[in-house]
Amino acid sequence: MVEQAESYTEVPEPASIISQVINEIFLNPLNLILLTICGFLIYKIFFAKERTPSPTPKSKEVELPPLKKRDMTLEELKNYNGMDSDGRICVAVNGKIFDVTKGKRFYGPGGPYYAFAGRDASRGLATFSVEAANDEYDDLSDLNTMQMESVREWEMQFKEKYHYVGRLLRSGEEPTDYSDDEETSQDQSLKDGEKSDKEHPEEKNKEE
Repeated sequence: MVEQAESYTEVPEPASIISQVINEIFLNPLNLILLTICGFLIYKIFFAKERTPSPTPKSKEVELPPLKKRDMTLEELKNYNGMDSDGRICVAVNGKIFDVTKGKRFYGPGGPYYAFAGRDASRGLATFSVEAANDEYDDLSDLNTMQMESVREWEMQFKEKYHYVGRLLRSGEEPTDYSDDEETSQDQSLKDGEKSDKEHPEEKNKEE
């Protein structure tokens, strides 16, 4: 009687499996390169992000208070070209001066209309030329009707958008004293406040 040997499959031990995997990785150059790349990517995802410094918040630019009302000559106006320590910018249009500091990205250094900073921009706006600015008082008498209409339209736009400072003075012209106007305006505001309290005493009592 022939004895039949019972066939069986040998099950490898866990330690043997680990050893085979390690040998496969480290003895095969291609696998070693892939393992290095995977390790680098894991480091970038989980560790490099923690070391990245958070962006420094931009400091909020301080807004300048409105310029005190005053008339200026062309020489005085030149001081407000955005190059001073406070960066104040004024522009004259049709004999009126406006504080355009809040529009410094247009009229400040490096802006498209910086040629108008501290200058009379009337002729430039009328002729669509940024370079057309005079160093002497310009009465605009040689401009045609259409050009003068354009100047007046620009003046209205500046009035709506920017703070009115005062008049651009001719040579020898005396400036206006605006101190009385400011005091009168303050007194009128106080009177209006007192009048409002008298007309609506119940609202004041509610606040108290």
